[in-house]
Amino acid sequence: MKKTKIIATIGPATNNKQSIIDLYTAGVNVIRFNFSHANYNDVEKTVHVIKDLNKKGITNLSLLLDTKGPEIRTGDLDKKIEYIEGDIFNMYTDPNIELGNNGLFCDYQFLLEGVNIGSQIVIDSGLFLVEVIEKQKKHVVVKALNSATIGSRRHVNLPGVSLNFPGITEKDISDIQFAIKHDFAFIAASFIRSASNVQEIKDLFKRADCNTLKIISKIENQEGVENLDEIIDISDGVMVARGDLGIEVPIQKLAIYQKEIVEKCNKKGKFVITATHLLETMIDNPVPTRAESSDVFNSVLQKADCLMLSGETAIGKFPIKCVEMMTSIIEEAESIVDYRFEDFSNDNLSLRDIEKKLLIRSALFIGKELGAQSLIILTKTGLLARLTGAFRPSIPVHSFTPFETSVRNTNLLFGINTSKLEKWDREDFSHTLDEAIDELKEKGIIKNGDKVVAINDIQKKGTEIPIMEIINIK
Repeated sequence: MKKTKIIATIGPATNNKQSIIDLYTAGVNVIRFNFSHANYNDVEKTVHVIKDLNKKGITNLSLLLDTKGPEIRTGDLDKKIEYIEGDIFNMYTDPNIELGNNGLFCDYQFLLEGVNIGSQIVIDSGLFLVEVIEKQKKHVVVKALNSATIGSRRHVNLPGVSLNFPGITEKDISDIQFAIKHDFAFIAASFIRSASNVQEIKDLFKRADCNTLKIISKIENQEGVENLDEIIDISDGVMVARGDLGIEVPIQKLAIYQKEIVEKCNKKGKFVITATHLLETMIDNPVPTRAESSDVFNSVLQKADCLMLSGETAIGKFPIKCVEMMTSIIEEAESIVDYRFEDFSNDNLSLRDIEKKLLIRSALFIGKELGAQSLIILTKTGLLARLTGAFRPSIPVHSFTPFETSVRNTNLLFGINTSKLEKWDREDFSHTLDEAIDELKEKGIIKNGDKVVAINDIQKKGTEIPIMEIINIK
């Protein structure tokens, strides 16, 4: 069983009941909805299907909503414009100005203040590059660095520019409220640039009396990289969103930033996702390139919690085969990784959480030394599971909880397999543990003669000090 989790994006290629089952069987743990393209009615129907499959025990999938976030676009055009390398034209921020010969409108009102002579502007997701050669009162003059044909409403990126944007847009607020209503487990917040952006989302959660949604901050530009430490500290997890990040920073630095983000998250005990273009050519082809296979392999070696597929499963011709391929590469990579105890910082932990962390470390060490077949966790909130995953456990970990939300919130954590335990005794740890062991025996995961280590955070007689136990299965 693989330890590194997989997120798959739902789309026309997979938005049906059988495909969702097949994605899960192939190795998917979390279903992503891209709200740059989604509409509420369609998502609501799919969410209902997934919840029904989960309830019947056919799947164990969590839901992730990826926000559109603030964005910059060009304006509407009557017809496409063909630019030739070396062309000089104007870019305007006033929608009422006549564009003139080959001019482009840009809906970022602070464009003139943000760019300088020599700044590059990236249009249409990197297909068209222009350089600012002059700044006027109401427009900038740019020079085309390559030839391209540009249509309406194309994406615009301003590498190196500190953008004057809110952390979340009105659309994001509406979408997050939808996620709260429909029991999503994760919000992937686009274009997070500072801790204050994340705090805006947390404040929205607080106003909605929601304490179960987890925030994943997507690092997509230079500002996010520069403020990485404060973003990690305030977030539940982080995504290396290599699509826009690869446009916003020099491409030769992308691999360095990916490595830095994953390592910092590991050291701070926060979960981390590597995303974008992992198996991109499998949108059209039944096998990946050698470079893509190596990319997935190395992402596992870097010890990301989770890898994400986007267009590969949303619009690809081979979505299930793509997940099967990723699963097989993950399993091969994990077979050579030395998952020793990866300790992490106590900076974001309370004293009580540090006590739990120390117990988990001891349990993992004892389990490895004894050759235990499993570490069993009994947890109400999922905290023990999150702390355990941060250690990158080498032995199988099976987490049990009485709450559906805790199952969903731990589904993308490295090495953690969480189930809802129906027979949960709030006062008797031993009885609850027996139920968990019986369930694992019924599934064939453990058998008589095996050793397991068990820990819990069940409150007993007014205390929350967790308990560890070594058990010989009989």
